[in-house]
Amino acid sequence: MTTSVQSGTPREWDIREFVKFVIKEAKPRGKFLTPFNMISIPIILVGAILVVIRFVFGIGSITNLSQSTPWGIWIGFDVVTGVAFAGGAYVVTFLVYILGAKQYHSIVRVTVLNGFLAYMFYAGALMLDLGRPWKIINPIIGNSFGVSSVLFLVAWHFLLYMAAEFIEFSPAIAEWLGWPRLRKIVGGLTIASVIFGITLSTLHQSGLGALFLMAKSKIHPLWFTEFIPVLFFISSIFAGLSMVIFEGSISHKVFRSRVSHEGHADHDAILLGLAKICAGVMFVYFFLKVLVLVHSQQTHLLATAWGVWFMVEVLGFVLVPGYLFFRAVRAGDVGLVKVASALALVGIILNRLNISVIAYEWYAANPYIPSWMEIEVTAAVICVEIWAFRWVVTRMPVLSDPPSWAPER
Repeated sequence: MTTSVQSGTPREWDIREFVKFVIKEAKPRGKFLTPFNMISIPIILVGAILVVIRFVFGIGSITNLSQSTPWGIWIGFDVVTGVAFAGGAYVVTFLVYILGAKQYHSIVRVTVLNGFLAYMFYAGALMLDLGRPWKIINPIIGNSFGVSSVLFLVAWHFLLYMAAEFIEFSPAIAEWLGWPRLRKIVGGLTIASVIFGITLSTLHQSGLGALFLMAKSKIHPLWFTEFIPVLFFISSIFAGLSMVIFEGSISHKVFRSRVSHEGHADHDAILLGLAKICAGVMFVYFFLKVLVLVHSQQTHLLATAWGVWFMVEVLGFVLVPGYLFFRAVRAGDVGLVKVASALALVGIILNRLNISVIAYEWYAANPYIPSWMEIEVTAAVICVEIWAFRWVVTRMPVLSDPPSWAPER
């Protein structure tokens, strides 16, 4: 092994060289005064101030939460919706490593990175919503925590799945640092971590839905069903893949110089392949939604204002994008795939927020409406996540080819 400071080559570090490398990599690359930076920096700074206020003066200082409505947009969007968006990681790794669909191999790393960052930031955002955030370790140490609770299950799944995704992504970190031995070790753990991660994903995606089974009296009948866990799991498949399409299309343009030759050549075919899966899953999901509606004998509620809103969600943002995915695949229209993915993502946001916020305590005289500060903090979390994603992609072999010394992915 040779000593080198060149990126992508094997290295034997001493302390000084490693510190210099870290300082160098921490510096911004490219133009700093970009439109995104100018918009996101004030959002992040204001969000940071609000987070300090929240922890100093309590959760009620910046939110409209109450004893009757303890979960708001931070749970409804940051956690429940965000975890569905991160579902692309377990779906793509299942396709590549279990089903052997090698045509999606070039997007595995960026998808896993996106999923890992989503879980890490949304788990961090979860602390904002806890009245006593220092007790977040209770599920881990078993202190005054019911081990039969759904929250106990979800907490452990979150923790273990983040560990599994970190192992799945760690070969890219080892290649960035130039450590062949570490690359060989973590590369050998990939299949095991993928299988473990897929198992955890199927459980906690549905587990998030199971949390709302205990709120039957608070959720509007059009959205409450004992099959919420099943619907959450199925919808996480097309939600995750739609996010892969949406985020992947943006990354393909923004980080074009970082994309490997394989990534450029297979981009359109990958999007059309994922669109085909989305179309099939969305039609299954739509059929189940109709079946649940008929089975629960709630069709008469469709004539109400809430019924119209329900049909906007199901018809406008499930059936329509599902059909657009189908048409796009038949016509080979990549542009239509991107439109369908955006509509599908809006549909998931509506569904998760309807269950957790909008149609939650729908009968209340003074329903919960998030404060501007809650929305601002959510925007800040998303901006910081994008900054972290950009930092990693511009430095590590995520979209680009791995170094020559590294084994094939």
